[in-house]
Amino acid sequence: MQEAKYYEKLDDELVWCHLCPQNCKIKPGRKGSCRARQNQDGVLYTLNYGKLTSWGIDPIEKKPLHRFYPGSLIFSVGTFGCNFRCGFCQNWEIAHGDPPTREVTAEELVGIALDARGAGSIGIAYTYSEPMIWYEFVYDTAKRAQQEGLKNVLVTNGFVQKEPLLELLPFIDAMNIDVKAFTDEYYRKTCGGHLDPVLRTVELAHKSCHVEITTLVVPGMNDSEEEISSLVDWIASLDPSIPLHLSRYFPRYKFDLPPTPVATLKKAKGIALEKLKYVYLGNV
Repeated sequence: MQEAKYYEKLDDELVWCHLCPQNCKIKPGRKGSCRARQNQDGVLYTLNYGKLTSWGIDPIEKKPLHRFYPGSLIFSVGTFGCNFRCGFCQNWEIAHGDPPTREVTAEELVGIALDARGAGSIGIAYTYSEPMIWYEFVYDTAKRAQQEGLKNVLVTNGFVQKEPLLELLPFIDAMNIDVKAFTDEYYRKTCGGHLDPVLRTVELAHKSCHVEITTLVVPGMNDSEEEISSLVDWIASLDPSIPLHLSRYFPRYKFDLPPTPVATLKKAKGIALEKLKYVYLGNV
């Protein structure tokens, strides 16, 4: 374990985590909502520093990033925990379960990534679970990876406070950010979060690195023409060249809705292409 960044010590050994907008106030012996940060005697520690649950070499398009070194591979790693509680979580076993882990140092991970260059890998993708709650390890690793000429990629829900995001961005080359819906009600009821911090993350990241956006289209929940149009209008107001990935939902975790009809995705793609240059369908 390592002492966490971005927290405040309060009275009675209470700590206040400022990493993400959940703003957890954590009692001694308790964990934050992400399950990856714990108060021990008035000090906030990360529980996932250097701990891997998943790793492998993936096509960059699987992140998905279609306009960032297309055709290349990237060494992909993930840990456990998440600061959302999405009912449809695609990786709930590591996000909300207790998977086995393998411990590495930042130096060792960068060494593995350098070896992977021989297989065509361009760098490291922090993915599978939420990399922002792996913040300290991602920061240390990304800084060292950049020094070695490796690319750093974040696949994230974007639910992070402004200050830690700005500290990390200089070491990040590309991000795929989930914009799970375009209403705060959806975020509150389905994910246990809020929309505005995610939009802020997209806006700040777009000024610093390559950004692509993914929306998982869930039948009857975020698939109306009005909501798709609002999402597209907002992206276009930032930059119509930002790629949008419209991904097909399949039943997972706590959701048993039927899969998204392909016709719904095609209709959404048609709406998006009226204002955006790059629109892709995923999971079809």
